[in-house]
Amino acid sequence: MGSQQVFQPLTREDKITVVLYRIGIILSALIISSLAYLLSIANPLVNNAHIDILGYALFASVGMSVFFIHLYIGKFKTFLKNLYYVGLVGLAALLYIGNRSLSGALIHEPSSTLLLLPLSGCLGFITAKEAFCFKLFEGYLLAMIMPIYLLLIAVGSLANQGIFFGLILIAVMLVLFTIRKVTMPLAYDIGDKSAYQ
Repeated sequence: MGSQQVFQPLTREDKITVVLYRIGIILSALIISSLAYLLSIANPLVNNAHIDILGYALFASVGMSVFFIHLYIGKFKTFLKNLYYVGLVGLAALLYIGNRSLSGALIHEPSSTLLLLPLSGCLGFITAKEAFCFKLFEGYLLAMIMPIYLLLIAVGSLANQGIFFGLILIAVMLVLFTIRKVTMPLAYDIGDKSAYQ
């Protein structure tokens, strides 16, 4: 799953896939931070379309990381891809519930946040994998906090202030995680290719 040593020279494909994987992580952190910022400013110029665009971008950025992640165990990668596909079905359901508006579904039907659990699971899998491989402890916390946060919203246990502070906490931890991850040498993400399944 990754190692802090170089097992073999990186090919051009290795470098490209690692960079794309990390771009997905960076974009996810920026998007979640932007969502937290938009929730904090309560500006009338910010409308649901802005939130929708960020939501679609989050699905795309997490997907980028899902499809370019390097894992030794093939079954884990298959599981992660299938979870992402379930997340896309959840996105379609949200668009149906919200009458073609992702934010509309989430605002008017808080229990619909449950449909974001697969996407949260994908991002949590990525952060937990990195935590396991490289001792990025905040990755484990993110993997636990993100689904709990969505569940609390779904059951109505978080008021508006709680939703905002929860998203800020996730954003801060994800930015810290991202900074620590993307400053590592690219070869760490590849590890020993002879061990891949």
